[in-house]
Amino acid sequence: MGVCPEMDGGLGCPRPPAELRGARVVTAAGTDVTAAYERGAAVALDRARECLAPLAVLKAKSPACGHGLVYDGSFTGRLVSGSGLCARALEREGIVVVDENVIEGCRASVEHPVAIVLGSGLGALAGLVKPVRRIPYEDIEGFPAHARPIPGHRFEATVGTLDGVPVVVYPGRVHLYQGYGPAEVASLVRHAHKLGCRDIVFACSTGAIAGRGHVGLGLITDHLNLTGANPLVEDEDLACVDSPFVGMTDAYTPYLRELAADVAQQEHIELQQGVYAGLLGPSFETAAEVAALGCLGASFAGMSLVCEAIMAHALGMNVLGLTLAANMAGEAGVTHESVLEVAAQHEADFERLVRGVLARLK
Repeated sequence: MGVCPEMDGGLGCPRPPAELRGARVVTAAGTDVTAAYERGAAVALDRARECLAPLAVLKAKSPACGHGLVYDGSFTGRLVSGSGLCARALEREGIVVVDENVIEGCRASVEHPVAIVLGSGLGALAGLVKPVRRIPYEDIEGFPAHARPIPGHRFEATVGTLDGVPVVVYPGRVHLYQGYGPAEVASLVRHAHKLGCRDIVFACSTGAIAGRGHVGLGLITDHLNLTGANPLVEDEDLACVDSPFVGMTDAYTPYLRELAADVAQQEHIELQQGVYAGLLGPSFETAAEVAALGCLGASFAGMSLVCEAIMAHALGMNVLGLTLAANMAGEAGVTHESVLEVAAQHEADFERLVRGVLARLK
C-alpha cells in the first residue's frame, strides 16, 4: 500500500521544500509546517494498522519519512542523525522501517509467507522465529476477543522469518468444545489468507487409533468431520469464498504431503500417515467410539483442525496437516497434562520436520 504523508497532511503538490529543524518541520521560507506533517503521519499509521503492515519502506532523508539520516534544516544538503515524523510513528507501533536504499540490496525470496498454526504442546516452534512483528490474537478480526488460551497454547501471532523463510506463526487456537463457533475457530485461517499466505501448516495433538496408528508424529492424509460443524455455514465466512459448496478432494495438498514424507525420510524421522477424525470433545473417546473410528478408517482422533482445514481449502490455500499422536485413543489415564508431556518428548523431531519442509519451500 502506498502513502504520502505530506499530501495526506494537506500540503499541496508540488510543495515547498521542508526540512527538520530540531523538533519542528520548516520550509525554506521559515514557515512551520509541523502540524501538517503530524497529520500526515497519523493517516499513514492508520493505514498501516488497517493492512497489518509488518514493514514500511520510506523515502530517504525527508522530514516525514527519513530513517537514520535527515536533512538538518539548513537547506544546504547537510545530513544529521534522526528520523522523520512518519518514520518515528511507525516504529513506535512496532513496524519495521527501512529507507528506499534497502531495495537495492534485496534479492528474491518466496513471494508469500507460510502460515503455521500450532496445537497443544507444539507452540515452542514460535520461539525460533526471527520476529518482525507480533500480533495479539485480540487484534485479529473474527477471533473471540475475550478468549483465554488453554495450557500449551499462546495467543500472539509472530510475523517474521524462520531459517530465512517468511512465516506467520500462530502458537495456539480456540476449539469448538470451548463454546466458540466455526467462524471463530477458523478466524486465524482467514487472517493468514489476508496476510498473503498461500501455504498453511496445521499441527495438532491427537490420540492414535489402535491397529491404525501409534504414539508419535503423523502426517494427515484426509479427515472425517464428525464435529457437526462447518465454517462455510457461517455468513461471516461465506463473504470470503466464492461458494460454500466446496469440493474436498485433496483437502490436504498432495505435493506438500509428499514433501513432508521426503523430509522425514531424509532426516530419519519416523512419520506415520493416516486419516484424522475430528470430534467435538472435550471428553476423550470411549472404547466403542475408538472401535467405530477404526472401522471408518481413522488413524488419529482429535478435537481441532477440521474447521480450519475446510476454511483453508475453500480459500484456495495449500494445506499440510501434521499431528503428534500423544496417546492411544481410549486408553485410561489420559489427561491434557500427559499430552503436553509426550509433546515435549517429540519436540525436537517436530521442529526438524517443519524446518525441513520450510527449507523446501524457499
